[in-house]
Amino acid sequence: MAKKQKVRIQLVRSLIGVPEKQRRVVRALGLGRLGSVVVKEKNPAIDGMVFKVSHLLQTERVEK
Repeated sequence: MAKKQKVRIQLVRSLIGVPEKQRRVVRALGLGRLGSVVVKEKNPAIDGMVFKVSHLLQTERVEK
């Protein structure tokens, strides 16, 4: 079976002044406060969420 790709997502910008819709996307990704990190499986839904708030996040692929 093929390995599932994972992506590490970190919140690097504050949510102050960010529209509520984008705040909800960040919360749905599992990020709470500045500097928080989550590792998610890469799929189209996660890719779309990351794209919407990419100006607030830092992402990198996880090899493990």
